[in-house]
Amino acid sequence: MSDLRELYQESVVDHARNPRNFGKLEGANRKADGYNPLCGDRITVYARVEEDVIRQTSFDGYACGICTASGSLMGEAVKDKSLVQAEILFEAFHNLVTQGTVAGTTPMGGLTVLSEVKKFSLRVKCATLPWDTLRAALGQSNDEPSAP
Repeated sequence: MSDLRELYQESVVDHARNPRNFGKLEGANRKADGYNPLCGDRITVYARVEEDVIRQTSFDGYACGICTASGSLMGEAVKDKSLVQAEILFEAFHNLVTQGTVAGTTPMGGLTVLSEVKKFSLRVKCATLPWDTLRAALGQSNDEPSAP
């Protein structure tokens, strides 16, 4: 029970209840849909990328608290990062939620509140879904969002 309380720390609950960067992003030039069949999460991630820099992201859809909090924190973490910096952050976040550690000197900021997810293997996909979906969106090379 104490592990569960650690997982839903005040910050996670706040981001789950009051997600930042939630809703369709006007002016987005990247978009991808994500689905987690284990939990039922269905999200769409939007991004506005200019000159290989992520200017803004948002997400919408239906998701559990962990997925929503992760998407909210992700939007704050990747804003104004280059695509290369975002890729490094993706890898560091994945290590954080699967192993509880971050190799190297990647600053994780508020993302560390999700480190307890590693104790709940079924919830790892909930935490990584926004990130995997953003990664898919950033892989697009066009200037228009993909079709739904």
